[in-house]
Amino acid sequence: MRPRGLIFAGINKFQIFAMLRFVPGIIFLFLFVSACTNNTTGNRNIDPDAVFFDYIIRGDEDDSNVTLYLQFRIGGPNGYTLTLKDPAKVELDGELIPVDSAKLTGAYYEIQKPAESFVGKHTITFTDFNKKVFKEEFEYKPFSLETDLDDVNRGDLVFELEGLEKEDHLHVSATDTSFTSRDIVEIDTVKDGKLIIPAHKLRNLVDGPITLLLSKETQKIIRHELRGRITVSYGLKREFTLSPAQ
Repeated sequence: MRPRGLIFAGINKFQIFAMLRFVPGIIFLFLFVSACTNNTTGNRNIDPDAVFFDYIIRGDEDDSNVTLYLQFRIGGPNGYTLTLKDPAKVELDGELIPVDSAKLTGAYYEIQKPAESFVGKHTITFTDFNKKVFKEEFEYKPFSLETDLDDVNRGDLVFELEGLEKEDHLHVSATDTSFTSRDIVEIDTVKDGKLIIPAHKLRNLVDGPITLLLSKETQKIIRHELRGRITVSYGLKREFTLSPAQ
């Protein structure tokens, strides 16, 4: 059975160990931030040119839905979040996206769509407080791993992939069950649908179960009348057994 649950940002064991050293400080920071709020503002006296949008579209192979998470901020990516009030609104392919909020993140707009029918191009339409319309297009294009992984030896690993560009880049994470090994965490190049992990890199891993995460993220920066960014990500997960050298 294919394992479920994708973690897009691979964290190796050394990073986890380093993070543990800062747990007390992190807890203090969390309590401090929790006492504050990501102030959410309405429409009054807002200059539309000062609005920064952040559109995130994310999916993975084992999720039946694609999630769109959108935020609008005043003055830049770290500004206060903005709640859109009539006539301001945001739509996906003509469908109104509802607003929600959280104390730490502020106001956000979220919608989920069935992954199978979502492949292709889509349009996010933002109408500002003066009824001016801004449209941004993106393409949701998942990829697939065609290689069957059973017991894998320590030769070069070649993965056959579908749905990528002739030359593309993936975030590759391969981790074992040993706390002391180095793992493999890197951005790698896919050429003609083939991703190769050479044998010498497998020396970072011990024999036994390996968790493989492959993900792709594209980001488009917008710099016109309305500033912002669109991030689209997709990934998949596999597990296989790495056998001793023969």
